[in-house]
Amino acid sequence: MSALREAAPSPALGELRLLGEKVGVDLTRHVAVHETNPTRGRSRRGHASDLVTEIEDAGLTGRGGGWFPTGRKMRAVVGAVKHNRKDPFVVVNAMEGEPAASKDATLVQYNPHLVLDGAVLAAEAIGAKSITVVAHRGGRTHTALARAAAQRASAGIDGIDISVLDAPGRYVASEESALAHFVGDGIALPVTVPPRVFESGVRRRPTLLSNAETFAHIALIARHGSQWFRGVGDPSAPGTLLVSVSGAVGSPGVIEVPTGTTIRTILGLAGGTTGSVHSFVTGGYGGSWVAASEAIDLPWTVEGLRPAGGVPGAGVLVAVPTDTCALVETARVARWMAGESAGQCGPCRFGLASVAEGLEHLATRRTSSAEVRLLEQRLGIIPGRGACRHPDGVVRFAATALTVHESEVVAHLSGRCTGTRRTALLPIPSGVTAIPVSRPGEEWR
Repeated sequence: MSALREAAPSPALGELRLLGEKVGVDLTRHVAVHETNPTRGRSRRGHASDLVTEIEDAGLTGRGGGWFPTGRKMRAVVGAVKHNRKDPFVVVNAMEGEPAASKDATLVQYNPHLVLDGAVLAAEAIGAKSITVVAHRGGRTHTALARAAAQRASAGIDGIDISVLDAPGRYVASEESALAHFVGDGIALPVTVPPRVFESGVRRRPTLLSNAETFAHIALIARHGSQWFRGVGDPSAPGTLLVSVSGAVGSPGVIEVPTGTTIRTILGLAGGTTGSVHSFVTGGYGGSWVAASEAIDLPWTVEGLRPAGGVPGAGVLVAVPTDTCALVETARVARWMAGESAGQCGPCRFGLASVAEGLEHLATRRTSSAEVRLLEQRLGIIPGRGACRHPDGVVRFAATALTVHESEVVAHLSGRCTGTRRTALLPIPSGVTAIPVSRPGEEWR
């Protein structure tokens, strides 16, 4: 495994749009900083307002992991409404199921009303009559959003009803179809697609479901226009974005940067690396490992990270130091992710359980070349077979670990491990679920 030496701190990059000032839940202060929400009135059913065109022109892509063009998604919802003549629904995903991510929680602590402004504007633009915001049960994000929504209701500033729900704190519960299922029927389990959520989501109605950060950007585009939004970032996916940076960095936390900012610069803004690093985790636990030497100067976009096999995903970047065994870390994450399965299909219940077991044998050097080959075969047949994309993400995370850290695999097969770190690097929520998981029960409601 090649190692990369320290990346030095770098100066901030221009204006912070989402995290420029910590406004909090105070509605009066929010209006003083960001001005009144420029609402334009609800569109007729089956018609999109000019804001949808503005968002398309801005080139906004989703910040929840899929990076799908937001304007195109809104246009698809309107098209589905025309077809089935059911009123659309808007859902704000503030769940942030990735354990290494904290960008949405940080955004909500800074500017919850900006998120809600964007949701109201999006609902008006596609003709929706109500909005549901969903955050993990028992978290600060839910509390802040509920307080902000209550203030708006008391002030009577929105012509659209906003409700805030707390959903089960499970990784898969934040998946798009699971979230729509929870809002509509109270069960946070993924459902088989197609149809997609934009066609048949909450209570079988066309549903615009996007990440909290995406809605905050909509609020800014409505205020400042598409050309202002495109004034920074990569032209193919402009604007700024939030990245949760952790691992071997001087100042772990959430950083706002223009899209296309290199990993080297992002690390510099996080205080620089604290020592030699051999790899990065990009995108989260449904993302991928990349070699530090190959990715350090790549831009943080979907296309920019592709040459090294990286993905921006949920905006997670972890710098992994050379004293950390990536195979041990991958095995820990894989077991937790297997336990977070909804248990509805074979690839999750049994496929991920077998992958986790194989990785644990490799991590503890209780394996053989034949067992590693069997593990690699399993990683090759699971993708695309699940009811949702959860198994695909786990497989990508595991497979890239084996590829990037091939030399460590060889070391473990010979009974050696180059890692000397005795404490875990990648965060795992407390509590371990037995695998294979049992059929879903009340904990998903």
